[in-house]
Amino acid sequence: MLTAHPAPSRASTRAVVIGLSCVLAAAALAAAPPAKRRATLVVTGGTVVTMDPQRRVLSPGAVAIDGTSIVAVDTPEAISRGFAAADVVQAGGSVVLPGLINTHGHAAMVMYRGLADDLVLMDWLQKYIFPAEAKTVSPEMVRIGSRLAALEMLQSGTTLHTDMYYFEEEVAKATKEAGLRGVLGQTIIGFPVADAKTPAEGLARAERFMNAYRGDPLIVATVAAHSMYTVDASDLKATRDLARKYGVPLLTHLAETRDEVAESLQKHQMTPAAYFESIGFWDTPSIAAHGVHLTDADLSILEKHRVGLSHNPESNMKLASGAAPVMKSLKAGLAVGLGTDGAASNNDLDMFEAMRQAAFLNKLSDNDPTAASAQTVLEMATIGGASALGMADRIGSLEAGKLADVIVVSMRSARQTPMYNPVSHLVYATRGDDVRTVVVNGRVVMRDRRVLTLNPAAVLADANRLAATVRAAVAPSAPQSRVAR
Repeated sequence: MLTAHPAPSRASTRAVVIGLSCVLAAAALAAAPPAKRRATLVVTGGTVVTMDPQRRVLSPGAVAIDGTSIVAVDTPEAISRGFAAADVVQAGGSVVLPGLINTHGHAAMVMYRGLADDLVLMDWLQKYIFPAEAKTVSPEMVRIGSRLAALEMLQSGTTLHTDMYYFEEEVAKATKEAGLRGVLGQTIIGFPVADAKTPAEGLARAERFMNAYRGDPLIVATVAAHSMYTVDASDLKATRDLARKYGVPLLTHLAETRDEVAESLQKHQMTPAAYFESIGFWDTPSIAAHGVHLTDADLSILEKHRVGLSHNPESNMKLASGAAPVMKSLKAGLAVGLGTDGAASNNDLDMFEAMRQAAFLNKLSDNDPTAASAQTVLEMATIGGASALGMADRIGSLEAGKLADVIVVSMRSARQTPMYNPVSHLVYATRGDDVRTVVVNGRVVMRDRRVLTLNPAAVLADANRLAATVRAAVAPSAPQSRVAR
């Protein structure tokens, strides 16, 4: 006997269909690739030299940036799978690395480039540079000179420069206009200068400057005591107190020449580093430029106070100041960065040239070809400089979470072919004009050698116009060039 079964209701049929649809949708979702994260910029396809704690080199590699920060560093395939980029920089045939950090300079002094050469430091300063500054330094001079310096640094891969000069607010304006970072110190000096007749006036100007740029994403506004031989103890202490009040690194020159050390020994019966310690100058985070003539006891003092050092090989050689004990400083535990010094005593702002000369000088002075290896010197120009400035948690390497300061350096020239070791090539074969693209704080400021923030023709025209004024102001004292006629 057959039993009749009732036909399924419309409601039950609909439930089955919905259930099947949910199962199929869930299966589809499980099979679908995960949603891509947003990236405002991806730099991909080049050899990525990260300078991270493991010193990873990815060949090829890619860097993903969202806004102002790096969000991932990985293979191009992994970055492509994980990120949807609004903009892409193709870096094939290039090395991608952190932006270079110049830990000491005087940007506006590009206007004195070649004005006086082949002199000892004190003659160079007292007979040419100080008189030239007395006649020509003005807000306009600093503005025009700093824009020229910023253009030169941007075009050669520097993303942060450290400055000590006058009218420092003009340096800050030029730095921001170019889209670069700056640790900028209003200079305090013990005699009348263009922007301050007394150290007290200079300190007041410095505090206004520091307040104006407090919290700025690109500018760290600070104060700079010129040196122990141009600033007295009370003003050195006041400069320290001001830096400490605002929580910014204190800048100074230190032990640049034998004469400076001899003067300190005669006046204070102490080396410059020991004298600074005796008055409590190092009692706030500081960075000292040059450090050429440092004793082992000096290095112990600086390490105790965590003072950062800026090594300036080119100006130290050109002025015959000597060779700084860089390897000893590193072994003592000091953070050592690299600087160009001002273009009046260098005469360029190319950090690749500074790296090359740092390697060669320290090998020669230590009589050791293994000293100042390419890896060591590249560290000084990147993460070492960031450490010296107290900024290694934010910049100096390509790591997720750090600020996006990235440069792309072409390796396609005959001079760089073949490339077995990218770190070697960066230090020993590369020049500033090999830099193709520069990113600062996540913003592309130069792309394929085209500067996007400044008008290079206008910058050069302004500088050449001002040069005529400088030449006229110092013509009687400036050395004449010996050109065959």
